[in-house]
Amino acid sequence: MDYSSANTELWNSIFQIGIIAVTILVSNIFRRKISFMRRSLMPTAVIGGFLLLLMKLFGVISIDLNFMESLTYHCIAIGFIALSLRVPEKTEKESGDHAGLRSGAIIVGSYMIQGIAGLVISLGLAYTFMPGMFKAAGILLPLGFGQGPGQANNTGTTYETVWGFAGGRSFGLALAAMGYVCACVVGVIYMNVLVKKGKFRRIDHEMISGSVTVDSFQAKDEVPIAESLDRLSIQACLVIAVYLATYLITWGITSALTRFAPGIGNLVNGLLWGFNFIVGSALAIAMRSLLKALRGSKIITHQYQNNYLLSRISGLAFDVMIVAGIASIELEDLSGLWLPFVLMTAAGGIVTYFHLRFVCKRVYPNYFYEGFLSMYGMMTGTISSGVLLLRELDPQLETPAANNLVIGSSFAILFGIPMLVLIGLAPKSPVMTFVTLGCLIAYYFILVAVACKKRKKK
Repeated sequence: MDYSSANTELWNSIFQIGIIAVTILVSNIFRRKISFMRRSLMPTAVIGGFLLLLMKLFGVISIDLNFMESLTYHCIAIGFIALSLRVPEKTEKESGDHAGLRSGAIIVGSYMIQGIAGLVISLGLAYTFMPGMFKAAGILLPLGFGQGPGQANNTGTTYETVWGFAGGRSFGLALAAMGYVCACVVGVIYMNVLVKKGKFRRIDHEMISGSVTVDSFQAKDEVPIAESLDRLSIQACLVIAVYLATYLITWGITSALTRFAPGIGNLVNGLLWGFNFIVGSALAIAMRSLLKALRGSKIITHQYQNNYLLSRISGLAFDVMIVAGIASIELEDLSGLWLPFVLMTAAGGIVTYFHLRFVCKRVYPNYFYEGFLSMYGMMTGTISSGVLLLRELDPQLETPAANNLVIGSSFAILFGIPMLVLIGLAPKSPVMTFVTLGCLIAYYFILVAVACKKRKKK
């Protein structure tokens, strides 16, 4: 075997991952040393993604777009599997006044209003100024803004390769990238307005994330540190084993549907592969329940999951996903899509702002500013950008706002199932695109009613 640089198959993946690693380190230095970047609250991974994108555009460095796309696809699944394997703590189980249920309705309601705005724009342009516009393109707005680069990448790729949306993948990733910018810009402006109004006093601090304590690093009955197999190796093996099971089960289901029910297969096969992180999350939860049952029956004596290390694995996966996703945007593919891109970006930020102000005042009356800002950060970026904005108002996370993001995301998986069906239906025909728009509007009002429903007094 040739171990030299001439063997590109041997060294390409190391070279590409090395580029991402160096970019993240440099971006972290920029964020820490440049006050403007630090105060903008832009996550380091997002800065790294834009930095790598600029270097690619100016020809400073060459990246493998296919590898970056694959990395984005796999990291989103690995990150969610690692999160789903975590053993729920007591604070994560408690949801007073149905906070988790109502937060989940808020999250998916935000998807709906973003999808409505996106489809109105894409349909409006398709029937007026841009007859060649892909009519279902607007459904990528909630995927980019509300769910991030991973889902926007997967669905955009499906729309591009299966349904003929030229530039669909780059369009979805560009929306996701601008979502982060919207989260940080609007979030910082909103906080400065609150400071001027005297609502709170901003503290210029550098938050330390992922602090290790005895409790968080070593839970009761966990595998001892002195075990022959490293604890991080156990976590990695659990995550990869679940991801392997995700592949095998998805392959089995799609193969069976293609053979015995081609009509249904054509409808759901692309969604199953595109949203494999949902299958992976479900299997991870099943694995977590199985390990708990085995411990209860004394078949195994230790808790094999370590929440701290699983959180670090998911954090690594999401950071790599963000950098690779933004860096792989092809601006040339957006050459005919700048008008819908600008309109959807502006509409996404505006409708999300007013939707969340309306519902958060009713759902989080005791901590409205914290609840609103954290939700806005998450619904235009990711949960990490929501927590970053929240920590400026609530540095010690004393309000339930951060917990609502976590618990609400679990309920959002259930509330979001109809959206998966609509994503598959929207591009099939102009009629189905209009049907999707009508379903989004109806479901939006249902979710708002669920979120804002007042609890009966005992």
